[in-house]
Amino acid sequence: MNESPGKRFKKSTRTAQHGDATPVLLAGGNPQIAKADGDIPVQAYIAAMPGWKSAAGRRLDDLIVRTVPHVRKAVRWNSPWYGVEGHGWFLSFHVFTRYIKVTFLNGASLRPAPPGSGKDKDSRWIDIYEGELDEDRMEAWIRQSAALPGWRGF
Repeated sequence: MNESPGKRFKKSTRTAQHGDATPVLLAGGNPQIAKADGDIPVQAYIAAMPGWKSAAGRRLDDLIVRTVPHVRKAVRWNSPWYGVEGHGWFLSFHVFTRYIKVTFLNGASLRPAPPGSGKDKDSRWIDIYEGELDEDRMEAWIRQSAALPGWRGF
């Protein structure tokens, strides 16, 4: 991730910050939001999510805040991140053309584990398509994930 944004993206590399113009949508419709901590950049990301994904992003963010009242928020790598002070980051999500990928950084320890897996032995994810956000299942995963040690990579 040390490449400059101009080398990674063919679209404009202008990013939105607190009150700037609408963020540029990258490949798959993912909003380009500058790296920042707190709720403001996360809400900017969610507001810029295209179509049905913005409402799903708001529902997901509300569910995380209700389930983990003192959650930390940040935007890194054009994605919202959620964590617990002293425990690390437990969840991130990212927009793709037809779905939202919700990644649990310690997902291999969740029961049942989310279905998606890859090279990282600890992470698991679920792809959420339009109309498919199962809040009960997601709340259970959020509760479990926030209680476990998370990722401390930044």
